[in-house]
Amino acid sequence: MLHGRLLNYIDEVARTGSIRKAANHLNVAASAISRQILALESQLGTPIFQRLPKKLVLTAAGEILIGHVRQTLKELTRAQTKIEELKGLRRGEITMAMMSGLASNLVPGTVKAFRIANPRVKLNLTLFNTGEEIQFAVANGEADLGIGFDFTKDGNLKVLARAGAKLGAVMAPNHPLAKRTGIRLSDCIDYPLVVADDTSAIRPYLNTAFTRASLDLQPIIETNAIEIMRHSAMVDNGITFLTPFDIEFERRAGRLVYLPVRELSHESQTLMLIGHERGSSAIASVLAELLKTMMREASG
Repeated sequence: MLHGRLLNYIDEVARTGSIRKAANHLNVAASAISRQILALESQLGTPIFQRLPKKLVLTAAGEILIGHVRQTLKELTRAQTKIEELKGLRRGEITMAMMSGLASNLVPGTVKAFRIANPRVKLNLTLFNTGEEIQFAVANGEADLGIGFDFTKDGNLKVLARAGAKLGAVMAPNHPLAKRTGIRLSDCIDYPLVVADDTSAIRPYLNTAFTRASLDLQPIIETNAIEIMRHSAMVDNGITFLTPFDIEFERRAGRLVYLPVRELSHESQTLMLIGHERGSSAIASVLAELLKTMMREASG
């Protein structure tokens, strides 16, 4: 295996055409460079430099080797840069785009853990109403990471993690239906319904389910704000339709109950964490790993 010092020796000799010039540039003894190159040629069983009277030039084997050497040096430089970002007191800035419903549930706990470990990193948490807006922000470099539901495929983006969750009925613990283990849509229509409006990723699933059940969806409130859906379910004896991801905090606090709905048993939303195809900064990757863990635990 070629170590970093030898890689630099080979690269510099190939660039200058001279062991002496390479030694001057690298501030090492010419004999040290010559000795290591000779040892490598012996190991390979072929010369990598042709010794001309006034210049060293790469042989055919050397041309093959130099491509590997320079690619390895580039990758090593990138790795060292990322390591430097993580050394000591981590600094930097991360912008994350997210759907508003996640802002008061899954994300805060992860952000808290990240902030404790990285107190000198500034976080910009930006809320968006639609997945398209989040994808646009990440694709255009306005955000390092994006988290939301059911993103569409985009060649500029990379899906870093995904977790599925089924839509179900959400209500207060004292609701008449709350003690059941599962319900049907027909059980819900006699109660006030608070549902996602047509701009939400949730609504198409509801429209399909109610149509298949031959039921007329007549909500008392339509909204694009999951906060309103949660609050209405807690205080107004109403029912809304969300995933466990949307109410994770309220469920743990005993404020809301999630019930599977028979007609929605095949309707699953996918929570997705995305980044740019070209990759993220080292510190953004640290936050991404915490978010991946959060998604796995919440979906389990």
